[in-house]
Amino acid sequence: MKNFVVKTIANAGALAVAIWLLDDITLSGGSTGRKVLTLILVALLFGLVNFVVKPIVKVLTLPLFILTLGLITLVVNALMLMLTSWLAGQFHLSFHVDGFWTAVLGGLIISIVSWALNVVLPDED
Repeated sequence: MKNFVVKTIANAGALAVAIWLLDDITLSGGSTGRKVLTLILVALLFGLVNFVVKPIVKVLTLPLFILTLGLITLVVNALMLMLTSWLAGQFHLSFHVDGFWTAVLGGLIISIVSWALNVVLPDED
């Protein structure tokens, strides 16, 4: 359970950094509390997408992973971020990623920040 909370916090922090750095990734809303709640919900949604959809996509694109020496990971991460943005819209959460190249850069930022936060934060159960 603690590992789940840590990963969710890391995802929320990574998403917050991407929102802060990129103008085309937006999190709108009223008060700061509302934005924090939306960010946590989007982080949960992002974690769910990465847990359920990403392994399936990786298996289906395995030849491309081999052919591109893993660079297709940037595209897969971008697609997971765009899927999260679409799902957030379906759940009426005010999170939006505008465009594929923004998603590629956002996915790269989220990967780096999430990795760094997972190194710093404790992860034992």
